[in-house]
Amino acid sequence: MESAARRRLESIGRHLLPPRILSRDLHLNPVSLTESNAVGSSPVIIGGMILDIHAKPFTDPVPGTTNPGEVQYVSGGVARNIAECMSKLGTRPFMISAVGFDMAGEMLLRYWKSAGLSTEGILQSKSIRTPVVSIVFDSSGELAAAVASVEAVEKFLTPEFIKQFQNYICSAPMLILDANLHPKSIEFACQIAAAAGIPVWFEPVSVKKSTRISTVVNYITCASPNEKELIAMANALSSRKEFEFHCESTKGQRQSVESLFQMLKPAICFLLDKGIKLLVVTLGPDGVFLCIREWPRFKSHDLKSSKLDSLGRMSHEFVDESCFLKQNCTTISGQLGFKSYAFHFPALQASVVSLTGAGDCLVAGILASISSGFDMMRSVAVGIAVAKAAVESETNVPAEFFLHNISGEAKIILSGVKQLPL
Repeated sequence: MESAARRRLESIGRHLLPPRILSRDLHLNPVSLTESNAVGSSPVIIGGMILDIHAKPFTDPVPGTTNPGEVQYVSGGVARNIAECMSKLGTRPFMISAVGFDMAGEMLLRYWKSAGLSTEGILQSKSIRTPVVSIVFDSSGELAAAVASVEAVEKFLTPEFIKQFQNYICSAPMLILDANLHPKSIEFACQIAAAAGIPVWFEPVSVKKSTRISTVVNYITCASPNEKELIAMANALSSRKEFEFHCESTKGQRQSVESLFQMLKPAICFLLDKGIKLLVVTLGPDGVFLCIREWPRFKSHDLKSSKLDSLGRMSHEFVDESCFLKQNCTTISGQLGFKSYAFHFPALQASVVSLTGAGDCLVAGILASISSGFDMMRSVAVGIAVAKAAVESETNVPAEFFLHNISGEAKIILSGVKQLPL
């Protein structure tokens, strides 16, 4: 009876919402049309659902005046983006978040429901002001300025609220935490995961919020910072604030990957020594550094999804083709624990439309691949291919993914992987 009443209320709500709202952002997920997974079969993601207002001028913006361009409402938020992208790749996570009954909240939930995703873990209350971020881009798609109003994530995703979903966390193959959460909530969620032996993936979100790792580093299994977030995380854990990063270029040329790695290496080693098992350092157009002290162990019996395993349908060619992996993966896996390893994964050339959401989709691609049974090396390659699709899309998460393209691009990426001295 309760389920029927809820469906009726949702139906009424759909008629009340303006039909053109988010019309460009509403796409059914072809892999998300079955019923929600039961407790224990889904990765858990805790963090913000945010409405992004994207302002894209036709030419570089001129300060102090109105600039002609295009303005769009886009579903956003690091945790929300990761969850949506994972679902489109065939792994349906359980989302814990909070929105209001305001216009932004209704937009976000309308899209979420249209994609067939569960709202069980999403708190909606009249006292919540739904998080909103207003973003202004330059004409090339790079971020020019942004204003964020995301206080609700800290205020309402409390330890008390998170505790209601303790069973989901304890049975999940992994827990993903968005650093927008209040430090006490991050620590509480980590403690639940640690007690159940669940690996924790920390997504830093921003330079400022990445420092929230300082009180929970002992619980963190994996983290996915960019260069500046990596340095901020290391300095937050160091009493001397000794780590620096300067993005230098010579006559318009970007510095070499090897030089970039040498600059970041002290901070990488420091964080691995602090107990983080795996770092995915995102480098934008320079690709990714994968730095490993120990292969994370996920709950393998929960990872396979019988109905939604889209990535798992990739051909065996993808699994077998990389000569680099054939020659090195077994040896590396056996030696970890005695020595750390680092690898550079190249990026692919892309026709950039928007860079917002690319890092989130990279993480989602990695996590969805792990959930489909891929090893970490192949998972990172898939993540980079997924991120390429994201930068070529107007929305934070592309409307759909083409697995044949992802498979082919991931193989190209794997052929360019290089080991680095760590």
